[in-house]
Amino acid sequence: MFTQQRKAGSGFGARSTADDVLAGIDLSGRTALVTGGYSGIGLETTLALSRAGAHVIVPARRPAEARNALPEAEVHALDLADLDSVRGFAADFLDTGRTLDIVINGAGIMACPETRVGPGWEAHFAVNHLGHFALVNRLRPALADGARVVSVASSGHFLSDVRWDDLHFRGTYDPWLAYAQSKTANALFAVHLAKLGLNAFAVHPGSILTPLQRHVPREEWLALGWITPDGAPAPGFKTPAQGAATAVWAATSPLLDGRAGAYCQDCDIAEPARTDDMLVGGVKPWAVDPESAARLWQVSAELTGLDLFS
Repeated sequence: MFTQQRKAGSGFGARSTADDVLAGIDLSGRTALVTGGYSGIGLETTLALSRAGAHVIVPARRPAEARNALPEAEVHALDLADLDSVRGFAADFLDTGRTLDIVINGAGIMACPETRVGPGWEAHFAVNHLGHFALVNRLRPALADGARVVSVASSGHFLSDVRWDDLHFRGTYDPWLAYAQSKTANALFAVHLAKLGLNAFAVHPGSILTPLQRHVPREEWLALGWITPDGAPAPGFKTPAQGAATAVWAATSPLLDGRAGAYCQDCDIAEPARTDDMLVGGVKPWAVDPESAARLWQVSAELTGLDLFS
């Protein structure tokens, strides 16, 4: 299961920015779609791809906010928690006849209070995984030959495998385990997309303070070691521009040709995790297991009623 997890020797690292990894790369004529592309590391991802020449489409749950952040971007309404919204967005895009060269699944929620969406699905699993599963399935006819699909996962996957016996936390709810399960699902999604023939990758962007942490009280940031007593980001944390770099690298680097399904961090392929230190990172075995990935695909297809790759 770790056959893909060997460094590619990119020459980049934890301090590299999205602009660094795109230096010398011309994306003119390419079309990218970035969910969550108007806030935090998603905004930096959109801006860097645009500066490299790509036309970037930003589906947004809050379109007015997205247009304010990106006045010249192509913004459309999309709520990943609502499969009807996903269907409508995808149908409208397919009607344009355009193709997609890059899809970065970056939107997500973290450690939010217990929330149910759709038919009672737990919100982290529904938004972070099932919404993107449905979106990529719906957009399959628009994926260009050689298109890359990048799932923004997290070292948060260290905390939980997929909870096969209780996906939606019908028992005791834990916001951190709910987030962790969804990030494991993001990684496994890339593994199975690769098995189906797509150039799919999962990435850990690193530890970055962005609006993603809005549900975590500020005092907990200090207790968790995210900030120093004076409020500055803790050592080892990245800027949003650095946090965007690995997804952009995974979406464009020729070093990843023939290595679909790999889990990446710090602008290279991640090695197997040797500790439980999430700041060090790496990838745990349950997040790259092909049997688990196939099982998750089947479960996701049943829940959403979609499997347009078979």
